[in-house]
Amino acid sequence: MAEAWLRAWNAHDLDAIVAHYADPLHFTSPNVVLRMGRADGTLHSRAELRDYCAQGLKTQPDLRFDLEDVLLGVDSLALRYRNHRGQRVVEVMHLDGRGQVYRAVVHYARAAHAAD
Repeated sequence: MAEAWLRAWNAHDLDAIVAHYADPLHFTSPNVVLRMGRADGTLHSRAELRDYCAQGLKTQPDLRFDLEDVLLGVDSLALRYRNHRGQRVVEVMHLDGRGQVYRAVVHYARAAHAAD
């Protein structure tokens, strides 16, 4: 799942990206605050996620993720990767019985430490 998710993002394949997520969902990221103007940083549907991802791909044409590690939980996984700016990111994904993400929380390293 982690490798397919990463391939979808690096190919800028919006349909493949969104296909990894359930509907409804609970997706929280600091970038939702910035990109979508939502104070709570949370999206609740696949349609909202699609709009969010489309905006990110449009405004970041050099977007790329380099996977560093995958940590496994009981019904979740955490991806540790670097984005196209070299910033460290950890994304925790909870999976439903079909292997789709129904809850995700994204964490970014502070900008001052992006190159760490």
